[in-house]
Amino acid sequence: MTELQSALLLRRQLAELNKNPVEGFSAGLIDDNDLYRWEVLIIGPPDTLYEGGVFKAHLTFPRDYPLRPPKMKFITEIWHPNVDKSGDVCISILHEPGEDKYGYEKPEERWLPIHTVETIMISVISMLADPNGDSPANVDAAKEWREDRNGEFKRKVARCVRKSQETAFE
Repeated sequence: MTELQSALLLRRQLAELNKNPVEGFSAGLIDDNDLYRWEVLIIGPPDTLYEGGVFKAHLTFPRDYPLRPPKMKFITEIWHPNVDKSGDVCISILHEPGEDKYGYEKPEERWLPIHTVETIMISVISMLADPNGDSPANVDAAKEWREDRNGEFKRKVARCVRKSQETAFE
């Protein structure tokens, strides 16, 4: 996969998302001259603690995309077991392809070149609705999610949702 091919693929995926938007998120380039850096706005999924939130994140694609996955980082503060404290998203489909050295994930759960921005975003929205407490990127959030979901965890998420609404369109 050449850089030209990966750029064409990203341009095609962006055009497709603009033509046929997918419910729950929108995507665009951070800078019109760089196809490898995208900004996405994720709407907190209905019937979850994140409902009503508008969360901004960046996707940074490697030059050999789709052979390797992009990195995803929330810019909006978010309290979630699978998002570390600096905003980096930790879910299986964004992990490098192949065997998991810890034996936790099957190769087919990890990155595959068939994934698109749409499949990534659907997985992230699903992760918001249903965190994986077994493989946390934020141990404190995972502990609260397991032990005090309707107390401290819910309060912190509600604060993030409020803050996201206030800063969504800055």
